[in-house]
Amino acid sequence: MIASLIVGAALAAMLVSPQRWLSWSARAFVELTRNTPTLVQLYCAFLVFNMLLTQALQSAGGNPLTPFFWVVAVTSLHKGAFHAESLRAGLQAIPAVTLEAAASLGFTRIGQLWLVQLPLALRFALPSLINNLVDLVDLVKMTTIASAIAVGDVTYQSIMIWTQRDNVLELMLLLLLFFGALTYFVNLGGRSLERHLRMPGYGQ
Repeated sequence: MIASLIVGAALAAMLVSPQRWLSWSARAFVELTRNTPTLVQLYCAFLVFNMLLTQALQSAGGNPLTPFFWVVAVTSLHKGAFHAESLRAGLQAIPAVTLEAAASLGFTRIGQLWLVQLPLALRFALPSLINNLVDLVDLVKMTTIASAIAVGDVTYQSIMIWTQRDNVLELMLLLLLFFGALTYFVNLGGRSLERHLRMPGYGQ
């Protein structure tokens, strides 16, 4: 979650950048990432990039990147693209007078972005960000794709158990309860953070 939020903040900053090559590059990455399945991205990363890296580093002692790294990287980049759009909307919702006030106080363009715009944009975009983390294509449930490349997450371990013991029903119910509880607590934390960071006068 932390990695995806960092990716989202970086992409959002690029999307609103006056430098066209930055904004166009970020837009191309966001559109490509959002419009292709996460599982396909994982296969491309692990079976293509990882293999090329292994071949390139063969003489240097081998590839240090594990399948777990690729799962974390792919899911973080994928969800970061969704976060970027939420944060971009938050950035563009900031009143122009706020930025003029920051400029009059001597903030540079980068200073305005990191010290004024992003903290405010995070508050504006928080409901959407929480939705990204816990709703339909959320980050928590997305991690089940790790089982596709034999990373030992809870889904993969359950498959290994039920192939040996034939207790599919019990394990499926356990998985359902596990992910339901996990996303519920993420949702509770997000709503608590939303109330804590709410700005008086907004959303009334």
